[in-house]
Amino acid sequence: MKQQVVFFGSGPVAAESLRLLADDFEIEAVVTKPRPAHHKGSVPVLELAEELSLPLFTVDSKSSLDKLIEKKPFTSRVAILIDFGIIISQKTIDYFPLGIINSHFSLLPQWRGADPITFAILSGQKQTGVSLMLLVEAMDEGPILTQETYDIAPNETTPSLTSSLIRLSHALLTDAVPRYVQGEIKLHTQKEVAQLMGLPTEPTYSRKLTKQDGTINWSKPAAEIEREVRAFAEWPKSRTKLGDIDVAITSATVSDLQIETPGKIVLQDGQLYVGCSKDSLQINTLKPAGKKEMPVKAFLAGYRNRLEA
Repeated sequence: MKQQVVFFGSGPVAAESLRLLADDFEIEAVVTKPRPAHHKGSVPVLELAEELSLPLFTVDSKSSLDKLIEKKPFTSRVAILIDFGIIISQKTIDYFPLGIINSHFSLLPQWRGADPITFAILSGQKQTGVSLMLLVEAMDEGPILTQETYDIAPNETTPSLTSSLIRLSHALLTDAVPRYVQGEIKLHTQKEVAQLMGLPTEPTYSRKLTKQDGTINWSKPAAEIEREVRAFAEWPKSRTKLGDIDVAITSATVSDLQIETPGKIVLQDGQLYVGCSKDSLQINTLKPAGKKEMPVKAFLAGYRNRLEA
């Protein structure tokens, strides 16, 4: 018999997670954000719930969620929350006898906050993972049900890492939630888990990105900029001017070619390098404004004269 749960989620990560969970759990209801007025884009979880004919409730704030809970609409003993985007009150948490399980895509207490996947790549760490945590009102501070590591590949981007962690999250939820409901899982504090895993016990914090984060600062080391290119691949993208051309760099490699001035462009053997504070960045693919992504060879064929002017 499938475990019955209520699902809280709103964004694309939540939608992909829900699609997987719907095969292994009885989804009593989906709670998500409503379609904004005049919004013409996708509303991932709402649209998926309709596609799967799942009972659907929409809320747009902490208070509207509390009002929904006051109506006592659910019978599930536990809920699952992924990528919801609305603060949850203690009143809502307490409504579920066994609480709300949040699948957080980091090795808590690493990268509490809004964007743990991007910050795992930006930091240059070799591992991340997924933590199943009981929700508390304080941000990402709840006790841990289980945690699993994932090795970050050298060429990992935020989209590729997200996809892998969604699958890992699903495997953990499918295994752990029924056992938790049966009383077979002992909760541990985040500090206890970090000590057991041999990881730092002090929390680190991620944040929401802004468009400004995507503006490349060539006075940084090339290794840091290369991580930004991978971390910002989906948004806000790594943007700069090459000559007078606005571009987004979509893949790059750290080079030991020494260029004395950060931001200086060097063309050598059909390749394009930009100086950084340490080493240089070899650009492999890029997207000029208004154009499609292209390899550097095609870019140089069309734009070399504007770089050398």
